[in-house]
Parts: sequence; C-alpha cells; structure tokens
Amino acid sequence: MKGPTLRRLQQYAAQLGLEHYWRSCGDGRPKPRRSARDLLWAIMAGQALRATSFHGVEALVRSKVRCNLGVSTGFGDDTLGYFTERLDPGPTRAALAELLHRAKRNKAFDDCARIGVALDGTTVGRCQIRHCQWCRPYRSTAKEVAGYRHHLVMISIVGTGLSLPFDIEPYGPKDSEYSAGQRLLRRAVAALGVRFADYLVVDAEFATNTFLHTATALGIPVVARLKDNLHELSAAVEKRFGKDSPHRVLKEGADRVELWDADDFDPWETLNWDTVRVVRYRQCKPDGTVVAADWLTNLGVRQANTLAIYRMGKSRWEIENQGFNDCKSRQGLEHICHHHANSLLVSWLLTLLSLVLLRLFRLRHLHRGKHPVRTAIELVHLFWIALGRPPALNSS
Repeated sequence: MKGPTLRRLQQYAAQLGLEHYWRSCGDGRPKPRRSARDLLWAIMAGQALRATSFHGVEALVRSKVRCNLGVSTGFGDDTLGYFTERLDPGPTRAALAELLHRAKRNKAFDDCARIGVALDGTTVGRCQIRHCQWCRPYRSTAKEVAGYRHHLVMISIVGTGLSLPFDIEPYGPKDSEYSAGQRLLRRAVAALGVRFADYLVVDAEFATNTFLHTATALGIPVVARLKDNLHELSAAVEKRFGKDSPHRVLKEGADRVELWDADDFDPWETLNWDTVRVVRYRQCKPDGTVVAADWLTNLGVRQANTLAIYRMGKSRWEIENQGFNDCKSRQGLEHICHHHANSLLVSWLLTLLSLVLLRLFRLRHLHRGKHPVRTAIELVHLFWIALGRPPALNSS
C-alpha cells in the first residue's frame, strides 16, 4: 500500500466504526461553534504525531499543514478545554470497547491461545495546588504536603502480542486503588462481555478475598501475584516448593526456566475457593541473574497447564511496559492539558483511544501482505513527512 498518512489513518478509523462516535460523542456544549468531529480528530491526530498538549494541537490546526491533517478549521487550545470539560466520557469508553470487539471479529487475536486482561494502578499529572476532585496530596519526608498528583487504575488486553489499554478509572483522596479497580473490572466485563477474555492477571495488592470474589462472580478466572501479604499461603508454598526439585524445566531463549505447580493449597479463612493453585517460576539468565515469582489462580490443571499459567503471569508486565510506560513517555499521559476533572478524564480516555487505533493500524493494517512491521517512531516520522507534501488536487 502507499505510505501511511494521517488522512489514511482517519479513513481506517472510520472503517472501524469511529465515524459514528465522532458524530455522537456526547458533546455537552449548548451552542458549539466548532464541530465535535474536528476537535476529536485533532486531539487524536496530535496523539499520532506526539504533539499531545492542547497548545501543540492548536499549533497544528492553525498551520499550513491543516489540509493534510484532516481538520476543516482552526481553533485555539481554550476551545479544546471548553469542549473536554463538557464531553460525556461514556461514548468514548463505548468506542474503545467497540474497537476491541471489531479487532476480535477481524481476527486480530487469532495468533494467540488466550486473551488476557491486566489491571493495575499508576500515578500521573503532578501539580502544586489542588485544582480538581482527582488531586491527591503527596508528602515529603517531613510529612508535609509537597504537592498533588492524580491516581488512576488502567485495564488492558495482554497476552496476545497486541497490548491494548482500553479503560481507566481515576480515584480521589477519599477513594483507593483497590475500590477503583473493582469498579473498573465490573465496567470492563459489562462492556466487553464475560466471554471476551480468558483470564485476568493482577499484582499482589489485588490478591484479596473481596477482589477475587468479585472476579469470580463476574465469571473471569484470576491469576494473581503471591507475595508476603498472604503470610500463611506464602509460608505453605515455601515449605513445599522450597525443598522440591523443579517439576518442569525449559529453555526460553538463553534463559533456563524452572517451574513448580500444585493445585491443592488450602485457601485462607475468608476466601471461598475450594482450593488454591500456585505456580512458581524461577528464571535463570546467562549473567547469573535470577527472577522468581509465585502466582495463585483458580484455573484448574485441565483448563491451563503449568506453562500456560507461567505465560499468563508474565503477561502482567505488558500493562507496565506497553501501557503505563508508553502512555507516559510517548503519548503525554503525564501532562495536564486542562486542569478540570472531566477534561482530565476525557483526555486520558482519548489517549487510550488513539493508542489502540495506532497499534491496530501499525501492527495489523499496515502489516498486511509483504509490508514489514514498522516501529512506532518510524510511523510518527512518516506521518510528519506526509504533512509537508502538497495536497492532492481534486479534478472533479
């Protein structure tokens, strides 16, 4: 195919159903002077070009390259602030869920054995003064308030070779990551359906009876990191696995991986599971470094073998590396474009929407036929180069 441009990315987004979202995005402005479609696409185009601030988007739409950008008119950063303050986040979340459904129908995940979802929290957007309901204070070593920051929980598709973060749940001073994670999980399962994902992988802080019961009630199996916060189970696992030789040994690249697996551990008192299965892995690298972890799960041996549980546990790192790290370092998730509670939430969701679209475009659409997989930065460079080309003449 011809080289990628923002116009072609816009056409691809329309093919995936975003044209309907751009027309019915939940715009709450009483008398809009700029179309919501132009404003939404300008923000997403800014994400594609890594010009993620509202000032950066303003510079683009007021420049001579606007004809190649896919935006019909120019506007200022204050227009984007006013627009995102009044934009309902519900349709954006629905658009993200629909993108995942279309990706699954288009066989984007057919190369993997299982589709997983990972859920975890992070910190973004520091400021000196409290401006919105999401601002949470952080303290210095002297226990004094040193400023404010924003906390959110993210959920992402993992384990498929295509990491797609698709929803977030922020939480304020009187809330917690634990509660926000349960709200996010309920909403994600309601949006995608119980059968969309095959497992949920989480860190040790979510390995509590309440969260595990919530996931069980929603019908999704859990793979959770086991640490010392569950003292009795950790001690029982160490007592058994510590003296046993590995149940299975395999090579993964240059690494030696040792695996232990047992499905008959007693649940702790408040957990209503019949039994707890624990898988331990120890990954020995050529330089002598050893990486080890224990994972608990309610997946039976017939549902997933030892190697499958090991893969599921390792897939949790995708939300760290390809979720939080990429969103913060490349897509401007740390930056506060407009400090208003709803504007922050909408901006975060639009960051995820843009990232999902870009990954589907780069890894699935552009990779058709003999075309090689372009890196993310190569695609950014190609978008910028295409902006400088003279627009095609309309001979009609």
